[in-house]
Amino acid sequence: MFGRTNPLDRRLTRRQKLVMAIAGGTVLLALIGLGIWGAVAPDSYSQSGHGCVNVTLPGTTGGVTQHFCGDSAKHFCQSSSVQGNGKVAVLSRRQCQIAGLLPGSSASTGSS
Repeated sequence: MFGRTNPLDRRLTRRQKLVMAIAGGTVLLALIGLGIWGAVAPDSYSQSGHGCVNVTLPGTTGGVTQHFCGDSAKHFCQSSSVQGNGKVAVLSRRQCQIAGLLPGSSASTGSS
């Protein structure tokens, strides 16, 4: 005798079909809801401002987002890593200016 493709001899009952439809619909609605939420939800790490600094630094195996608010942001913007001429300093300095923690003119001219 040849192998059977359907080892069950019976079909799903009406109740089983209903349960499967409800479960599938619930999963589908959850995925749609997550997609909509992901598309329209505000991202607190997207922009600097209001005393918070967000710096995205590229790396060889990905990147990192540094996020500072309040006193941490002030200390970060006054640190030597922001005052130098390296890539991190250039990226960080601009975000500190956007957050209002560094004056725009003194940071761009490099003089005090």
